[in-house]
Amino acid sequence: MSHAEDQTGTRRDFLYYATAGAGVVTTGAAVWPLVNQMNPSADVQALSSIRVAVDSVAPGTQITVKWLGKPVFIRRRTEEEIAEARAVDLSELPDGDARNNNIGAAPATDENRSLTTFDGENTGEWLVQMGVCTHLGCVPLGDAGDFGGWFCPCHGSHYDTSGRIRRGPAPENLPVPVAEFVDADTIKLG
Repeated sequence: MSHAEDQTGTRRDFLYYATAGAGVVTTGAAVWPLVNQMNPSADVQALSSIRVAVDSVAPGTQITVKWLGKPVFIRRRTEEEIAEARAVDLSELPDGDARNNNIGAAPATDENRSLTTFDGENTGEWLVQMGVCTHLGCVPLGDAGDFGGWFCPCHGSHYDTSGRIRRGPAPENLPVPVAEFVDADTIKLG
């Protein structure tokens, strides 16, 4: 093999690499806008975390806020509601998982579903949960049903005062979103 043939192979290799490189850059330039358009828009990112003032919520009442396009129930429970929820035998529950995104997989005790206050105590006073029935996505009514919690009139799902499914077609407890107290009177969702 002569010296000229070695350089021809080198030039050919260069052309292959240059063509492949140009193809990669062109493909990247064409694909990037398609991938980038799947990112959340600015208005969605702005709503990914909201703060809710709860200082005016009296015991035994709830407020409903919209977060990420879905209702969230924020309930300040009475001592009676807390005692009733904590007295439930977990073996009676159709769904034994707390469904609390703040703690991960855990038993569906009331303590595992209620929100810890700003000072780090879990008195059970505050309950924050998504207001969407786990059966078909309807919005349950508060202070209703056979267990004093929430009732979904669409198909008859009954939730207790801790948001746990007790009767009906819903397969799971109402989910608890990522939430925390940022001060004594403000809950941050997300």
